[in-house]
Amino acid sequence: MPNFIAFLRRSLADLDPYPAFLLATLLILMVSLPLLWKVFGMQVMLQGWALAVFVQVLFVLYILYKSWGWWNTLRAAVGVVLLAWAAQAIDLLQGYPFGNYHFSEMLQPHVMGVPLLIPMLWLMMLPPAWAVAKLITHKVSGCLLRPLFILVSAIAFTAWDFYLDPQMVRWGVWEWAATPGYFGTPWLNFVGWLVVSVVITFAISPKRLPGGSLILIYALTWVVEFFSLLLVWGLSLPALVGFCLMGGMLLWAALNIKITINAA
Repeated sequence: MPNFIAFLRRSLADLDPYPAFLLATLLILMVSLPLLWKVFGMQVMLQGWALAVFVQVLFVLYILYKSWGWWNTLRAAVGVVLLAWAAQAIDLLQGYPFGNYHFSEMLQPHVMGVPLLIPMLWLMMLPPAWAVAKLITHKVSGCLLRPLFILVSAIAFTAWDFYLDPQMVRWGVWEWAATPGYFGTPWLNFVGWLVVSVVITFAISPKRLPGGSLILIYALTWVVEFFSLLLVWGLSLPALVGFCLMGGMLLWAALNIKITINAA
């Protein structure tokens, strides 16, 4: 674990001024959300949250650009956004792969009933999940590497949804037709997240991932979401579940760093 903490510190120290500014802005926005809610109400708070999503997307895209160049970054970004939007649009028509639900009018604009912000959520967190999966699977070789990387990426990404969905239900951003399941969210939704993230990761086939900065975003999201759900939104059990699931993925990655350093 000390090696992993040192790894995160080094990733933070190595940030260029632009992503460092974006990261600081993101943290300020996330910490300010409860104040916006208390003073200005839910709609203004959602606008602040949307801005935070946009800033995190910019951070992730910049990190990918520095490693991949503009063309591969653009291809991956467009692919994630279009595939995530298509999955949401299909679900609104068919009730699969996530379950039967609908979005409220709180997040605008919509395209075929899907808020444009929703695919941005996939874009801001799927690459960090890829980075976690890369660290976990980097010692695997041969024909098992790609399928294991895709599966671990999907698990790391879906772990975040155990924070996200209860929070969005509490905010009224979306509503499920059937409430039994996980704090107002049917279990089918999490199966859908796994399946769709597997499909997107398979389609994008990310390589040469800049692990440190993206894992830093995953770790910060893990901590900020935990305290937000626990202390502000009164979702103590989802906070603990998300903490354990995302924290478990980070622990798995941390143990891999330890193994790598000890073996060196």
